[in-house]
Amino acid sequence: MERPVRAGVSVARSDGGAPGWVTAVVILGALVMVAGALIAVVRPALLLSPTDEVTGAVRVFAGYLFSRNLALGVLLIVMLRLRAWGALKGLMVLYALVQLLDAMVDGFEGRWAIAPGVLVLGVLFAVAATRVRCR
Repeated sequence: MERPVRAGVSVARSDGGAPGWVTAVVILGALVMVAGALIAVVRPALLLSPTDEVTGAVRVFAGYLFSRNLALGVLLIVMLRLRAWGALKGLMVLYALVQLLDAMVDGFEGRWAIAPGVLVLGVLFAVAATRVRCR
């Protein structure tokens, strides 16, 4: 079945699905999450300011970050591949919420260099989630 085209943009099919740009957002977000997971385990010092040192507590929280990010990144891709649109939409809303909360924390703690990017990613996921059509 062909996807309908409105103003040159592919829209979701009536049987569920998502436009191509939403798929690209999901893949980008999954890559960001997996990259964050790997950084947390391999180089936790990259998560800190240059003046802070890696302590046991940092390693514990880096482990939690690894688990959260890897699980969310992998599930985004799995649900996309399975075309489980309802589950994908739920994961996208969760991803958006996590990013928006992270942006708030970044703002409160004065990490202005990364806060805008995190905020944009959260908003992008929130908007993209509204374009996923469930059956």
